[in-house]
Amino acid sequence: MALLEIRNLHLAMRSFEGEAHVLNGIDLKVDTGEIWGVVGETGCGKSLTGLSISRLVPTPPARYLAGEILFEGRDLLAASEAEMRALRGRRIGMIFQDPTTNLNPVFRIGDQMVDVALHAGHADPAVLGLDRRASGRARRKAARALAVRMLERVGIPDAARRVDDYPHQFSGGMRQRVLIAMALIGKPDLLIADEPTTALDVSVQAQILRLIHDLVVEDGLTVVMITHNLGVVAQLCTHVAVMYAGNIVEAGPVRPVFKNPGHPYTRALMAAVPTAGTKRGELAGLPGIVPSLFKPPPGCRFATRCAHATAACDLGAPAMRELSPGHSVACVLAGEI
Repeated sequence: MALLEIRNLHLAMRSFEGEAHVLNGIDLKVDTGEIWGVVGETGCGKSLTGLSISRLVPTPPARYLAGEILFEGRDLLAASEAEMRALRGRRIGMIFQDPTTNLNPVFRIGDQMVDVALHAGHADPAVLGLDRRASGRARRKAARALAVRMLERVGIPDAARRVDDYPHQFSGGMRQRVLIAMALIGKPDLLIADEPTTALDVSVQAQILRLIHDLVVEDGLTVVMITHNLGVVAQLCTHVAVMYAGNIVEAGPVRPVFKNPGHPYTRALMAAVPTAGTKRGELAGLPGIVPSLFKPPPGCRFATRCAHATAACDLGAPAMRELSPGHSVACVLAGEI
């Protein structure tokens, strides 16, 4: 059984302009120990997919039209809010996109981490190394000690002192490390990382990626990494899912997908990545814009920007076709272009 399986997930979002069909039949299967990279342009549905796993998309204005999100065979969309609270932070951890807005500036780092540890310890006292009969004072003391250990583990120097600092006293890279520590403090089985290296310089980005990789190796974590950066996926991930306008258009192990991309959109993304030999003005771009999700095209949503589009592309959403073991493409011309 897969640790996480998303089946035919459809999500609509209501606004003043109408209702946008933002996720259009997402299918994704993630086994224990795998690191999946989810890539695509801004607005393609990557973050909403990640937030849906933790049931953090507000409903309304969102509305799930169909589908299942199975965590160890249990449908999270059918779970109660109390059941989801027990899973969040304990079985499912999440690194949010922007460390400057996801740490409360008026509370010390330690207070925020202790709250997360106490929540995880309520669901599973073993997280704090205590039994259920422990006093509140003992639980808070154990939670603080755990917070210090996690800060040390993610590379915060002098963690016993820095745990009492405020977020503004940390650099961007350090705040990102704090968010990683908070996501891992409950010893989750699944970690969802939403753009964990956004706005970080290259050297700090490399440190964060190395840290996540080491945690995967040491703890047997399973990771869903949401990113725009194909280089990050190539460096860290075992598998990749390419999203466009609410659809997964290509998915599979990183090496065959990047070595032999089967979807025109994947090829366009890779062509837009600069190399050492790229000269000024030679960087390839993708013409056109993502179609409106209020009135999407009737068939393949990429057809309006695809140089290979035919009349067949407008007849319906293309089904996934397997190019090689585990490597699938949603294109009527898969294997022919």
